[in-house]
Amino acid sequence: MSIYSPFSAKQLLPQEEKLEIGKHKSELFIGIPKETSYQERRICLTPDAVSSLVSHGHRVMIESGAGKNASFTDKEYSDAGAEVTQDTKKVFSCPILLKVEPPTLEEIEMMNLEAILISAIQLKTQKKDYFEALTKKKITSLAFEFIKDSDGSYPAVKSLSEIAGTASVLIAAELMINNNDGKGLLFGNITGVPPTEVVILGAGTVAEYAVRTALSLGANVKVFDNSITKLRRLQNTLNQRIFTSTIHDKALLKALRRCDVAIGALKGENRTPIVVTETMVEHMKKGAVIVDVSIDTGGCFETSEVTTHEHPTFIKNNVIHYCVPNIPSRYSKTASISISNIITPTLINIAEDGGIETAIRCNKGLKNGIYFYHGILTNKSIADWFNLEHRDINLIVF
Repeated sequence: MSIYSPFSAKQLLPQEEKLEIGKHKSELFIGIPKETSYQERRICLTPDAVSSLVSHGHRVMIESGAGKNASFTDKEYSDAGAEVTQDTKKVFSCPILLKVEPPTLEEIEMMNLEAILISAIQLKTQKKDYFEALTKKKITSLAFEFIKDSDGSYPAVKSLSEIAGTASVLIAAELMINNNDGKGLLFGNITGVPPTEVVILGAGTVAEYAVRTALSLGANVKVFDNSITKLRRLQNTLNQRIFTSTIHDKALLKALRRCDVAIGALKGENRTPIVVTETMVEHMKKGAVIVDVSIDTGGCFETSEVTTHEHPTFIKNNVIHYCVPNIPSRYSKTASISISNIITPTLINIAEDGGIETAIRCNKGLKNGIYFYHGILTNKSIADWFNLEHRDINLIVF
C-alpha cells in the first residue's frame, strides 16, 4: 500500500536550525577631524552628544578647534569626556570617522584600511577618484543623506531642509531692510500697510518651513509646484488654505510682478529645473529679493549665480539675488545640534547591535545609508552617475 505525502524526500530530511544573529555590545572609537571644506562650519557631535557616548563606554577623539565655528570650545568637549588632540593624523587613524563634508583625497590617504566613514556624500560635487580612493582603502561608508527612518523618510535631509526653509525667509527679511539695496520694508503685516507678498517655488520640506515662517510673520504667500499631491499635502499640513498653483508661465509671471520676495525651493532628478526665466525676473519690482535655496543643484532662476557666505548677494535686473549653497552652515550651531540628534542615537544603536556589520543586518534604514562596503560600491545611483561597477548590498549582507 502506497503512502502519499505532500513533502518530498529531501524536505523530510532533518534541516539545520537557523539561529538569530547574536547581538553583543561593542565599544566604539570615534574620530572627529576639523572640517576643511570651504564655508563648512558645522560639526557632527555636540559636547552633550559626546558626553552621552562616553557614558555608554565609547571613546571619542576630536581635533582641536573642530567645534570652534559652531561655537563649541575644546574645553567643552574635554569636559564631556572627549580626547582633544592637535594631531590630525591621529584623529584620522580612528576606526570610525565622523565628518559633515566628505573627506578629501588627502584625508582618505590618512585613514586606516577597513575604516568606517560616516559623513555626507554630496553626490553633485564628487568626482570618480573619490570613490576609487575609498575602494583602495577598503572603506565602509555611510551617507547621512541615505539613512532612512522607520517611516521611510530621510531624517538628516528633512532636518537640514527645515533649517534652510526657515532661514530663507529670515534672510529675505534681512535683505529687505538693507538701506543700500533693499526697499526698507519690514517683512510682515503692519496695520494700514500692505503685507509682504511672497512667492515660493516648490512644495517640499524646504517650502513648507518657508511658508510656515512667512505666514507667522503675516505675509501673503503663493506656492507653485507641478505636483498637485504635494500642494494638497502642504495645505493639509499647514491646516489652512493658501494660494497654490501648478507652474504656468502666465500665473507665475503675474505673481512674480507683484511679489516682494521669491524663494526657490524646487528639487530635480539631477539638476533643478529652471522655471523662472531672465525675462520674468526683469518684470519683478525694483529691490525685490530672490533667495534661491535650490542653488545647490543649479538653481531654479535663470539669473542665479553661486555666491558665498562672505559675499552672499548680487543685483541683476534691479533684483537682489541671494544664492549661497549650504544655507544651514550659516546657522552652524543649530545645524550641528540637528545633525548630532540624528547621528548620536544611530551610533548608540550600532554599538548595542555589536558593531556596523550586525547593525546593518538588523536595521534596513541604516543599511540603506551604506554606499561603500569594505571597498565595494553598493549604491546603484552612484554607479550609474559615475559609470562604475556596483554590487547590491542585499546580496552581500543578509
